[in-house]
Amino acid sequence: MTTQQTTVTLDPENWDDLRTLGHQMLDDMFDYLQTIGEQPAWKQPTDEVKAQLNQPLPREGQSAEAVYAEFLQHILPYNNGNIHPRFFSWVQTTGTPLGMLADMLASGMAPNVTIGDHAAMYVDKQVIDWCKALMDFPETASGMLVSGATMANLTGLLVARHSADQQRIRQLGVRGTERSLVLYTSAEAHSCVQKAVEVMGLGSEALRKVLVNANYQMDITALQTLIEADLAAGLHPFCVVGNAGTVNTGAIDPLDAIADLCQQYGIWFHVDGAFGALAKLVPAFADSLKAIERADSVAFDLHKWLSMPYEVGCVLIRDSAMHRATFAMTPSYLARHDRGLAAGPDSLSNYGIELSRGFKALKVWMSFKTFGIDHYSRVIQQNIDQAQYLAQRLDNEPGLELLAPAPMNIVCYRFNPCDGLDTDSLNALNKEILMRLHEQGIATPSYTILNGQYAIRVAHVNHRTQVSDMDMLVAGTLRIGREVLGEA
Repeated sequence: MTTQQTTVTLDPENWDDLRTLGHQMLDDMFDYLQTIGEQPAWKQPTDEVKAQLNQPLPREGQSAEAVYAEFLQHILPYNNGNIHPRFFSWVQTTGTPLGMLADMLASGMAPNVTIGDHAAMYVDKQVIDWCKALMDFPETASGMLVSGATMANLTGLLVARHSADQQRIRQLGVRGTERSLVLYTSAEAHSCVQKAVEVMGLGSEALRKVLVNANYQMDITALQTLIEADLAAGLHPFCVVGNAGTVNTGAIDPLDAIADLCQQYGIWFHVDGAFGALAKLVPAFADSLKAIERADSVAFDLHKWLSMPYEVGCVLIRDSAMHRATFAMTPSYLARHDRGLAAGPDSLSNYGIELSRGFKALKVWMSFKTFGIDHYSRVIQQNIDQAQYLAQRLDNEPGLELLAPAPMNIVCYRFNPCDGLDTDSLNALNKEILMRLHEQGIATPSYTILNGQYAIRVAHVNHRTQVSDMDMLVAGTLRIGREVLGEA
């Protein structure tokens, strides 16, 4: 005689109760997004919040309503601030309400988008094809949606490394190559390039950081000199990373000249276009970014200038066969079948590291179809125009000065009210201004160091920003700067 046992599940006991709570969550988030500009740009988590979010592992559950109430009290009010119209820190997404809903749908479906014959696989393929169209890559190219530009750059550089010695790399690693591999990038390149070089086993000494000119662009003569010196030393130059918008100033390297050198020496040409590659959609930057079409690989983020919710980046590889050869591995449990679920497209795990991947393509697919790429182009142009407006205001405002050219959407400046302050004093002054801008909830620019000078850095990919937000930043900088001077 058997005893009937109650099945344990994670579905709700009462679907109607959860449905009611879900509707409340949706209404609350729409209200939050609709009124975000009325809130401070940033609120520091209190000691109470930090204590509340430092609790032992829960052994027994509580009601979903109670958990949501805790979210409303201790988490939502202390967001990063990146959805605020005066968020200018680093280069981060501002998200969209539609993207939020798409992520909800994707989480509800919960597919693993690397293997199988199901719709999510084809949505992923469609998005990659659209990304190729954005960058004017050939239809025969391949690509992957990844977590962001760090993984996109790593993936592209792994393919470049494989192309350098296809017979030995996968079996013997870099120790088995005939000549030591070296690669080149601007001294202004993002730190993820060096991190990728170290992760690939090449070591940071294999990375050549090329000098830049007064506009923070890679010096082509210096690049060629380094390549020639490494060839003479018996090394193997295998890749050059060009920047389509450097992280510090938004400078665009001379990509056509880099492509010419790579073609001359038989070197892989990779473009780090984390945010700047998408300026290709704007007519004013079409020429300076056209050389992306000549790249062997390009990395860019969809969660930056296209405002997708985190996380979704993209890497495109011109040679799809080389891309697959870098990663492909098919154990028996992943082999494709003639029919059934296992009869789907080639597993995405053959084109990257990950075997488990969420349905991040859905928010891109829904957003592209809802807004259209021309609308995104207008948002990008608007951001560039607003950044140029800010740069002009700073240039004309007594007491404020630009610290670098502002060719695109990044503006670096400082408060400098008189000629009597030395560099250290100015650096300390502007650091204090930045922290108070944050603490007072006025705006959240970021920071960098340019030629030893502390710069307040506005990185602008925010679709919610208006010109008046730029004016508020300028006014806040001047007011706080004078207050700090008065205190001193």
